[in-house]
Amino acid sequence: MCGIVGYVGPEEAAPILLESLRRLEYRGYDSAGIAVVDPVGTLRTLRRAGKLVELEQVVDADSPTGTCGIGHTRWATHGPPTEENAHPHRSQDDTIALVHNGIVENAPVLRDRLEEAGYAFRSDTDTEVVVHLVEEAYRTADSLEEAVVRALEQVIGAYGIAVVSSRDPGKIVVARNGSPLLLGIGSNGEYLVGSDAAAVIAHTRDVVYLNDGDYAVLEPAGYRTYHLSEGAVRRHVHEVTWDLAAIEKGGYPHFMLKEIFEQPRTLEDVTRGRLLEEEGSVRLGGITLADRELLAIKRIVITGCGTSWHSALLGEYMIEEFARLPTKVEYASEFRYKNPVVDEDTLVIAVSQSGETADTLAALKEAKRRGARTMGIVNVVGSSIARETDFGVYLHAGPEIGVASTKAFTSQVVALALFTLYLARRRGLSILNGRRTVQAIRALPGQVEEILAQDEAIQALAARYEDAKNFLYLGRGFQFPVALEGALKLKEVSYIHAEGYPAAEMKHGPIALIDERMPAVFLAPNDPVYQKVVSNIEEVKARAGRVIAVVSNGNGELEMKADDCIHIPETLPHLLPVLSVIPLQLLAYHIAVRRGTDVDQPRNLAKSVTVE
Repeated sequence: MCGIVGYVGPEEAAPILLESLRRLEYRGYDSAGIAVVDPVGTLRTLRRAGKLVELEQVVDADSPTGTCGIGHTRWATHGPPTEENAHPHRSQDDTIALVHNGIVENAPVLRDRLEEAGYAFRSDTDTEVVVHLVEEAYRTADSLEEAVVRALEQVIGAYGIAVVSSRDPGKIVVARNGSPLLLGIGSNGEYLVGSDAAAVIAHTRDVVYLNDGDYAVLEPAGYRTYHLSEGAVRRHVHEVTWDLAAIEKGGYPHFMLKEIFEQPRTLEDVTRGRLLEEEGSVRLGGITLADRELLAIKRIVITGCGTSWHSALLGEYMIEEFARLPTKVEYASEFRYKNPVVDEDTLVIAVSQSGETADTLAALKEAKRRGARTMGIVNVVGSSIARETDFGVYLHAGPEIGVASTKAFTSQVVALALFTLYLARRRGLSILNGRRTVQAIRALPGQVEEILAQDEAIQALAARYEDAKNFLYLGRGFQFPVALEGALKLKEVSYIHAEGYPAAEMKHGPIALIDERMPAVFLAPNDPVYQKVVSNIEEVKARAGRVIAVVSNGNGELEMKADDCIHIPETLPHLLPVLSVIPLQLLAYHIAVRRGTDVDQPRNLAKSVTVE
């Protein structure tokens, strides 16, 4: 969940480390720190609690020099976000500094042993255990990398680490097991480390993704990659295809708003080269199964977390309705703890924006262990889930920096719609229905543009509801997962309590909450359950509830019943979620801005959840 950076090369390290940390601050912003080995071989460590600006001020004042260093931006797991718990953590003799992303599961046992051996701990973190293990091993090791390897042999858990030492200046040792880490391969003796490509893109597009069990040594003379059990290994260099502008705000006040407005383009990108209108089907180059193998699948399980779980639920609805395959959605965080029923006739689909979500990756590995076929729907090329699955579909949505996912959600829904059509056409869906679906998918970017043009009206709506303490989001059929997603967006960025519910279930409990202070957001576009939703709206209005309705263009009926209406274009029912969620994203954003919250970096949240 935290962000790791590192630099070794001909330039001063501190400014580059700070620049890289700015790119990764969405991964954690409780505290931050850097460690630099200066020209005389002294290790300088600077840390601060709070956001990165606090660290920037102390680095500007202190001006540490040196061309080799590491940095970290933290999302707290062990211990509160204090300066003492901020990374990098140092060895007892202050010659080694280490940054860490992950959780050391056997930290209490190791800590007890190290304390008995005379090591004094200065923090509440599990990370400090690792740096003392490295220090202990370095007493007899011939090199820093040997000491790191010996230390990791004692560690149980997930980690991505970077280590420097004044005893071995000009060298960074990194290692990965369960937490993402990559190397940036620059020119003229310049090498970088990052938790993701955003950390290195300002300096190089060439990256090496480390696998679980890998470690690497970076020096101005070059880099070497190893595996803990296999020795020296070769890892391929990949090219990052997006540029620096993709992780800048581009004139928008927040990344979240920028990414909401990017959705017409990202919806084009997820479909580019994939739509076959004449055949009424799609081309998915990442699907490597032959048709006979696809037809042999008897059951599908889709797994994800948070927003990805909501898109997965829409995937379940689509696949069952059109491909007629039994499909179930599982929370990735629960999947491997419940003895799941999967076998060689099951396809398990992992949905994750980052491709690094720890729970989803663990669920995927459990499915593979049980013999299931595996597929990934991810945004980040070269990510762990992309490399772990048998095949998959990339979203091509570009970097998503805002912690609250927006463009990734709609791209995931469309990717699942494409896969559904791919399956359905091989399982009996007519070419006419296939063509209708392709045409409707092709129209989505322009329809999203129409909704975004209502932004000012939605801002005015936000002004009327910003003081609400609670919200209820209600939908039926394909709109129920949208209700869940709308409620999640509002909770994430505005800190207003909100719940998503199936509209018909409201009368089985939640209707007790309805009064004039409780806004109810109804998803009520023209679809097969529209009249049922109208009945649910009547139930709320009969109890003095305030109703915000998302309705299809031209709907005059609900203009008379609801307090406020937002209009969206019409499309096929299973594609309506791509449109109906856009107003909810804008509503959440504008309410949050009016309430003065940090929209891009909501409290207690981080973008990529790489710890369990």
